[in-house]
Amino acid sequence: MLAVGILPSIFIGFALFIIPESPRWLVMQNRIEEARSVLVKTIDDENEVDDRLAEILVAANAGSSSSTKHEQKAVWREMLSPSPALRRMLVTGFGIQCFQQITGIDATVYYSPEILRTAGITDNTKLLAATVAVGVSKTLFIMVAILLIDKVGRKPLLYVSTIGMTVCLFSLGFTLTVMGQGAVGIGLAIFFVCANVGFFSVGIGPVCWVVTSEIFPLRLRAQAAALGAVGNRVCSGVVAMSFLSVSNAITVGGTFLVFAAVSAVSVAFVYWLVPETKGKSLEEIEVLFESERGWRGGGKGEVEMGDAEHLVQNE
Repeated sequence: MLAVGILPSIFIGFALFIIPESPRWLVMQNRIEEARSVLVKTIDDENEVDDRLAEILVAANAGSSSSTKHEQKAVWREMLSPSPALRRMLVTGFGIQCFQQITGIDATVYYSPEILRTAGITDNTKLLAATVAVGVSKTLFIMVAILLIDKVGRKPLLYVSTIGMTVCLFSLGFTLTVMGQGAVGIGLAIFFVCANVGFFSVGIGPVCWVVTSEIFPLRLRAQAAALGAVGNRVCSGVVAMSFLSVSNAITVGGTFLVFAAVSAVSVAFVYWLVPETKGKSLEEIEVLFESERGWRGGGKGEVEMGDAEHLVQNE
């Protein structure tokens, strides 16, 4: 079973030979023509290619001028003492990574046999079948997210995901606490577990990583994204390691009611602090975070997004 994991690694290894470098990284290395050729492969309109390249050049120059002006201040020092715009980015990026996990998805997936056993399923074959159904739900709804993320946007998927998860987590907690271990309770438990995983996979699961990759400026994107990933993994570990202890203390149903409350908070977080990034270049997104009004407005147009030269003012 472990050896099967070699196959995706081999595929990814070969794919790396044909994946181009990021045009923004190429600009930072002063390889302008190569950056333009990459943009041409992904954008049909020549004028849009030129406009996008100009925005990238402005952003790259802003970053380099910042290094000169502040005597090449270390990236980590800048993150520890962030500007208002960077602080907003860190709140959004780190927050959405943590909420992805503290809403209990890993507990739902890792301990689905235990959850379903609590609901009343005792036969191992039926437990296996229900667990497979959870995995199938996760896979199918990830495909839905892939199809919709650039059509409907990030925030609509996040709203559907977090609201749906809140309803499912509350309903699962209620079912496990009140309905008992009858046939109806078992059926509802299986449905709400699968639905919760589905809502996660259509929204906050994949969108979390997309948003994190889009909101940070070039000069510190790697470090900031890594910080978010650390928060994600730490929260995952805490949830996974504490689930059994917490469920023993307050019951499995009570634990899912707690997850439902956290998920409700994530809905408010998405509403107030996660801007819509669909259709915006990375440079435009950076401008968005420069404004408190634009950030809290969720990227609905309160800030003029076309003028990437405002990036220089942030420095």
